[in-house]
Amino acid sequence: MCAMHRYSILDLVPVTEGGSVGQALANAADLAAHAESLGYTRYWVAEHHGMKGIASAATSVVIGHIAAATKSIRVGAGGIMLPNHAPLVIAEQFGTLDALYPGRIDLGLGRAPGSDMRVAQAIRRNLDSDPNAFPRDIMELQSYFADDGRTGLSATPGAGADIQLYILGSSLFGAQVAAHMGLPFAFASHFAPQMLDEALQIYRNLFRPSKMLDRPYAMAAMNVIAADSDEEAAYLATSIQQSFVALRTGNPRQMPPPVEGYLETLPPGAVAALQDVLSCSAIGSPETVNTGIEAFAKRTNADEIIVAASIFDHEKRKRSLAITASAFEAVAA
Repeated sequence: MCAMHRYSILDLVPVTEGGSVGQALANAADLAAHAESLGYTRYWVAEHHGMKGIASAATSVVIGHIAAATKSIRVGAGGIMLPNHAPLVIAEQFGTLDALYPGRIDLGLGRAPGSDMRVAQAIRRNLDSDPNAFPRDIMELQSYFADDGRTGLSATPGAGADIQLYILGSSLFGAQVAAHMGLPFAFASHFAPQMLDEALQIYRNLFRPSKMLDRPYAMAAMNVIAADSDEEAAYLATSIQQSFVALRTGNPRQMPPPVEGYLETLPPGAVAALQDVLSCSAIGSPETVNTGIEAFAKRTNADEIIVAASIFDHEKRKRSLAITASAFEAVAA
């Protein structure tokens, strides 16, 4: 059996059609408490800007909200898009979170803007095309947490904070950065599966032990939409399918309700594109999801699998996470 033994959640804090940001945030806190009771290792939210259907733009604020609603599950960013921020500000934000919720805060770091160029300009960050800018920013952030004086500044809060850093990626670059810096690596195969296998191989082959980590630690993301039957799960999955089509056609929207027969309404090219982007998915009954998770675990040999489960109905989403947790326990056994 594969080495994987941890399972976690990535939540984009979806705003549903007819819903509100306040309801999305309340749902996230409730879902995190539910995940904690089910044995999930961590609950991550991601930084996206200018998206009508995602309520996690102020990521550190949302992390504090979720941590306050839970007791033991690790909570963090999957991730903070570091090009959008001065490292000192992130050190202060996550140092504050660590002071409030010691030993529970994760900081996943990505280099994509999490938005388009107009939003990046509105954030007032000059996106540096130098590929070394991202590693430099990570090292500056590490220096603030270590309080080693290399920056000439001390972050308060932040100095001495016990923050676990992760490098996120949807390409080979993140794998190389994580390997070179001796940090855990999380691959975004739930929406960018094309380079998954090569990225994991590069990360493991090039990994250099560090003070933080003596061996590679690889996480891989997949979509899991579980229900009591294959038919119900396929129906629930049409919400994320509609959202992806809307995003890819330049019309991002709030999460739509599921619709019967959605795939039959699409041209073959759109169906093929959806199947490609969502190829790292397990959608179905408990038995189907068991099989899908086991296959993904064997394929990746990941130390941890992080699950995205975008479902319109909150109670159906909670049911999906319960079925998913049982599937992971079965696979581990």
